[in-house]
Amino acid sequence: MFSQAIVRTPCKDFAKGITTASELGAAEYELMLTQHAAYVQALRDRGLTVDVLDPEEAFPDAHFVEDVAVVVPEVAAITNPGAASRNAETAKITDALSKYRKLEYITAPGTLEGGDVLLVGKHFFIGLSDRTNKEGASQLGAIMEKYGYTWTAVPVPEGLHFKCSVNWVGGKTLLVTEDFAQCPELEGYELLIVDKAEDYASNVLLINDTFIMPAGFPKTRALLETLGKDIVELNMSETRKMDGALTCLSLRF
Repeated sequence: MFSQAIVRTPCKDFAKGITTASELGAAEYELMLTQHAAYVQALRDRGLTVDVLDPEEAFPDAHFVEDVAVVVPEVAAITNPGAASRNAETAKITDALSKYRKLEYITAPGTLEGGDVLLVGKHFFIGLSDRTNKEGASQLGAIMEKYGYTWTAVPVPEGLHFKCSVNWVGGKTLLVTEDFAQCPELEGYELLIVDKAEDYASNVLLINDTFIMPAGFPKTRALLETLGKDIVELNMSETRKMDGALTCLSLRF
């Protein structure tokens, strides 16, 4: 069960962040603030206490706080983002996290972003992507092994991060895109495969027996309904325009 979350309010220049989704149109600041506030309220409605950090005007991607840390009950690992423009964001999260956890660090030449890290029980899947390399994955694995966790590295052939395509939805069940339907590293898990047209909806948050999912993906909602949990839909249009999704907007612990 989660009891705490950390988020950061998007800055006025958030639309200047890194994105490949230009075909979705320009992101709008006021609408982003409205959608972000709804996201924060959804976490609070699930019983979480939410620390809302101030915007970082020099770092337009800084509201994607999940990428700069990996948090478990025993420790928080501060990452080393693979996008050079985001490296300095790690210094902006340490004060917020140090109140709650001992800190350890991923260091160069390792790169790691939290969007590539999925925890299922006591096992980490660490995506090897354009943002996370083998050295970064190995460093995180070594940190977490000290606390009784295991890990597997998984190549990410498509998408920005591993969790763009694979997310835990309870027990031994994963919600995955078609690109990961035959992934050998996921053998032994039950896979719910998202329709290709709804790939974005594979990024779902399971918060204390409730699924928070992006609005407008009925086929994915039907898959989740088979699991018997409450479902909350949020409009994620402006986050999506910046290559972001539900998981990357918060650190949950």
